[in-house]
Amino acid sequence: MATTFADQLRSLPDEALGALLQLRPDLVVPVPADISALAVRAQSRGSVARCLDGLDEFTLTILDAARVTRAADTAHTSVDAIVELAAGVAADDVRVAIDRLRVRFLLHGPPEALQVVAAVDEVTSPYPAGLGRPADYLDAHAAALVADRAKLRRTVLAAPPGARAVLDRLAAGPPVGALGRAAEPRNGEPGRAGTEVAESIRWLVDQHILVPISDAGRAPRADGDLVELPREVGLLLRRDTGPLGALRPFPPQPEAPVRDPKAIDSAGAGQTMEAVRATEAVLEALAAEPAPVLKTGGLGVRDLKRLARAAGVDEAGAALLVEVAYAAGLLGESETSVHRAPGAVQDIFLPTGAYDLWRAAGMAHRWSTLARAWLTMTRQPGLVGKRDERDRPINALAPDAERAGAPQARREALDALAALEPGSAPAVDDLLALLAWQAPRRARGRELGHRDGFSGAALLGVTGLGALTSYARLLLSDPETTESDPLGLHPDESPADAVRALDHLLPAPVDHVLVQADLTVVVPGPPEPELAGELDVIAEPESAGGASVFRVTPASVRRALDVGYTAPELHTLFQRRSRTPVPQTLTYLIDDAARKHGGLRAGSAGSYLRSDDEALIVEVLADKRVTGLDLRRVAPTVLVSPRPVARLLGALREAGYAPVAEDAGGATVLTRPKARRAPSRTPRIMEPAGPPSLAGPRLAGVVEQLRRGDIATRAARRAPVTVRAAQGQAVPGLTAVQQHSQAMAVLQQAVRDRAKVWVGYVDSHGATLSRLVRPVSLSAGYLRAEDERGESLHTFALHRITAAVTEE
Repeated sequence: MATTFADQLRSLPDEALGALLQLRPDLVVPVPADISALAVRAQSRGSVARCLDGLDEFTLTILDAARVTRAADTAHTSVDAIVELAAGVAADDVRVAIDRLRVRFLLHGPPEALQVVAAVDEVTSPYPAGLGRPADYLDAHAAALVADRAKLRRTVLAAPPGARAVLDRLAAGPPVGALGRAAEPRNGEPGRAGTEVAESIRWLVDQHILVPISDAGRAPRADGDLVELPREVGLLLRRDTGPLGALRPFPPQPEAPVRDPKAIDSAGAGQTMEAVRATEAVLEALAAEPAPVLKTGGLGVRDLKRLARAAGVDEAGAALLVEVAYAAGLLGESETSVHRAPGAVQDIFLPTGAYDLWRAAGMAHRWSTLARAWLTMTRQPGLVGKRDERDRPINALAPDAERAGAPQARREALDALAALEPGSAPAVDDLLALLAWQAPRRARGRELGHRDGFSGAALLGVTGLGALTSYARLLLSDPETTESDPLGLHPDESPADAVRALDHLLPAPVDHVLVQADLTVVVPGPPEPELAGELDVIAEPESAGGASVFRVTPASVRRALDVGYTAPELHTLFQRRSRTPVPQTLTYLIDDAARKHGGLRAGSAGSYLRSDDEALIVEVLADKRVTGLDLRRVAPTVLVSPRPVARLLGALREAGYAPVAEDAGGATVLTRPKARRAPSRTPRIMEPAGPPSLAGPRLAGVVEQLRRGDIATRAARRAPVTVRAAQGQAVPGLTAVQQHSQAMAVLQQAVRDRAKVWVGYVDSHGATLSRLVRPVSLSAGYLRAEDERGESLHTFALHRITAAVTEE
């Protein structure tokens, strides 16, 4: 069979062989030495399973039909037999599905004698299309019953209502059920319903409609724990729905409203601004008050709630933003000393140096950094707040939220949305149903990952009004080169295309503000980086959005004076930036704060406090709010404290005073607070799942390499025995290594043919033994085989096998 399979691949034209490699690129990673090696790889379990993962529901059902219609003696089927079994579906649709399987070589051979690759039975359900095994394989009495079609119908029609319900359940699949477990006692007494089900099952067993089987599902046993519905009975019970059940040759089309593309882009652009603003708020909150890293890793629940309040989002949104910022390299970990334990250090979360560069970039570039990090990160933020298998909560940035398949699940969800009509905004459940049809094997167990992808896309502005935005389509486009440009010199779309498209949708950055009489400062658009830096110092943020609002307060003016601004500079700044007249109240506020600023001077004694205003010194000394500073008057205008200068200044400012620091010469020290930053780190970029796609000259080169390797291998086989032995080929009567290689080849062939083999091996005591077995699988360094005489399953270590000979 292997030789026949290899010969079929060898006889393909270059175009057909290239099409196979395009559909199954894992076959050439790495490139096999020749066509025979390619054939072995194409029949391996891993490659077949990977190929099946990409097939749709209807194609997988047709593959099950091919398995069901195989002849017992030859294991062959035909296109006509498959078309006949797929009743209720147009023959052309069935043939198209068969062609999809043949071009991938999951089915091979002529149309009248198709064969299913043996590994398909190993990596799929043992019950194709939910049907059981043939009656003649399970039990002689059941075989006699199904041979008489009229008697079988009468027996099924005579089944009691409870027994008929059991039959309908098993006919829908899977065809295996428990025998006797339904009548197990509960709370010391058997349940009535369970007893009735058990009696119905036993009636069906007595009528040979159900067959008892062992747990392994091989040998019949009268008192077995399981029962199986023979295939012929299942086909009879499916006469209304069809032998293969309900067939859907085409994907389900979500009933989705189609929205205006301009409205979608506008909504998405607004959300991108909100996502960038919220991310900045989260990182600023961490810069002001770093969060400790938990002993088990991750961010604590209280810190996450604090960040959610600072950003104005819910906890799920804050978890997503924190995860994305960490994946983008804007957030990192740093060490800090622990005050209560001298010499001890603790890890904390802080913005990195890359955050300052990111903050200075344009809005579209900042969003692109977040979106690309989200697409490729191996974290699943939707798990935050849930519990793991040990019933422990999963925290943000904790190792438990790591999922290697998260990027692929995210990409699948967005690709499904992109494949719909532009502007379509389907419901999430409808999209999940579409994904389950497109790749049922792959979608199984990924529902949470797909939902997480849709929610993250909405929060980050990848989607707007439930539909995919135009700039997101550019972001999702494949950056790989086209067939006409294999060197990538002229890519059709550069990564900056999405940034430019979004930049056209966002309002232009503004360099001015509107100062109101109530001391509010309105910014009519996204501020330029320089203006944003000035506003952070001189005003307090009140609301964000398309037009953000700030407010000038005495504390904000004092903060500006602390970092080095003078009163005339503040007056000039507001006159230069404001498009409205500067209100007189703001001028008075600045002058009043500047007059009070520096009225107190602090230094180190521990620290001291002096002032030319003796009454002010008396007021501070009598203030109960600063008693913790242990102030002591050493002169009419001087107080000293054992506390550090920084603590002295902070306590006085909290009490409402406006002190400034001075150096040893009495000069005022005005400095901007130094921002703490974690060490910069390189963001982890997840490579696209699976092997790279092949096209153009690259594909032609791989095909040519396979052809040349095949020619060289066949030439080497005609060489003398000594030459072939030197090349490591298996030849009769040579070394033990070559004999072991021959044995492996015989076992691989036996697994495909399901043939019996005499296996010689060395047991754990060093004794040489032999056993007649039927190999089941050959992987991970072990051979698993059935011994039909002992009705048992044996496992042999491959390095202990000395020989293998097919049964004559």
